[in-house]
Amino acid sequence: MKNFYITTAIDYANGSPHLGHAYEKVLTDVIARYHRLKGERVHFLTGLDEHGQKVQQSAKKAGIAPLQFCDIQAEKFQALCAMLNISNDDYIRTSQPRHVKVVSEILQMLYDKGEIYKAQYKGFYSTRQEQFLQEKDKVDGKWPEIFGDVVEITESNYFFKLRQYQDWLVKYISENENFIFPRFRAKQVIEFLKEPLNDLCISRPKERLSWGIELPFDKDYVTYVWFDALVNYISAVGYGSETFGQNWPADFHVIGKDILVPPHSVYWPIMLHAAGIELPKSLLVHGWWLSSGQKMSKSLGNIVNPLDLIGKFGADAFRYFLMREMNVGQDSDFSLDLFETRYTSDLGNDLGNLISRLLNMGKRYCQSIVPAAGPDEDFEVQLKALAASTADEVLNLYEGMQFHIGLEKTFNFIRAINRYAEQRAPWKLAKSQQEADKILLNTTLANMAEAVRIAAVLLLPIMPTVSGKVLNLIGAGAVENFEGRTKWSNCLEGKTMAQQEILFPRPQENQA
Repeated sequence: MKNFYITTAIDYANGSPHLGHAYEKVLTDVIARYHRLKGERVHFLTGLDEHGQKVQQSAKKAGIAPLQFCDIQAEKFQALCAMLNISNDDYIRTSQPRHVKVVSEILQMLYDKGEIYKAQYKGFYSTRQEQFLQEKDKVDGKWPEIFGDVVEITESNYFFKLRQYQDWLVKYISENENFIFPRFRAKQVIEFLKEPLNDLCISRPKERLSWGIELPFDKDYVTYVWFDALVNYISAVGYGSETFGQNWPADFHVIGKDILVPPHSVYWPIMLHAAGIELPKSLLVHGWWLSSGQKMSKSLGNIVNPLDLIGKFGADAFRYFLMREMNVGQDSDFSLDLFETRYTSDLGNDLGNLISRLLNMGKRYCQSIVPAAGPDEDFEVQLKALAASTADEVLNLYEGMQFHIGLEKTFNFIRAINRYAEQRAPWKLAKSQQEADKILLNTTLANMAEAVRIAAVLLLPIMPTVSGKVLNLIGAGAVENFEGRTKWSNCLEGKTMAQQEILFPRPQENQA
């Protein structure tokens, strides 16, 4: 049985972790956790893209070898994964022998098939983007700022016959509606493919760039960084080995919209097709985090350091905000005020206070033992009906990558549990000497606990630590999968609830 295989784009070593990196890791992790909870075997890959001119230059500037520079960078990006509680099964680095071996094999195969040839090239080159440019890349007669300094060069290089597969690719994208998600992104690719493709330069002479994977058929050249980096998705899962089919094809490559065209939607599928390798099932393309409508950048000074927010508010609160505010595929605006409002209102007031009052009343009114529920009346019927509809809706929304709406529905349910507590007012029932009121008190606490259990299960993919803690606090224990766990039950009856705990402390209390 094939694993559910999901990947992130591998981060480029010449930089520091930022909000975009964090979001992509969290989004992919949420999808991976959701599929594990469905009972599927999951293989989740992320990693680091280490070769190229910018890395070589940065290492030289730092006075260290490129590999040593990449070791330092790898620690930074892996630390981000650890802080965000990312559940990746593998972390690939493109300097690893397992990756170098597969890149060399693919290059040699394509060269032997006549898919790669050598030719003289004269044209423009962007060091910042590490790519060759054409006149058509200019805007109003000028090179866009994204390319940095552009120089004209003449040199011999090796080229991959990209152009001959253009019609095949257009047909493939048109016939496979699930290949690019969301679908509107496919129009962007088709638009790009209306212009004739040039063959792809897949080498750099060592005299200009030495930090890269050597071409197996010419020792004077190294591989172009994109031809190298994209191969990570197959090198990490044992391309060429008997176990390759356990994971490949990938179910999702999760990438940002800036690297959809041309790397992932043009270079990668054509490389695979030319090599006789099945294509991934889908490219999941997410948007950007903006600040006041503008893309975050160092020059604008609006970069958000995710490590600061995680340290101040906790990983699960950070994960919740990212998934609640971003509609997968669209851009979203980040502001610290909105983050703090979500933390205080949704997490602190709605969820945190609900758990606090449940544990407090459990201790005061039933010695922290979840009581047996009595007969249902209207309020109980309404709560149970909402629990059932919420669970079904949320799981369907998760399946369709609509996590922001799934979280909205879940927190509407959490607020409904709080309303149920207000309607039943167990603090008043506890003062009554009537037997009927004692039964109703027990019913209220039992139903509150059961409703909280269902809400916590629904939050597991997004907030695994907090959800796990809530389940333990109410005596439910660990949950390995969704099966039967999102249905109303009496499974908590007789279980011991824990002492009161503050799940979302005020930020200043949460600082080291």
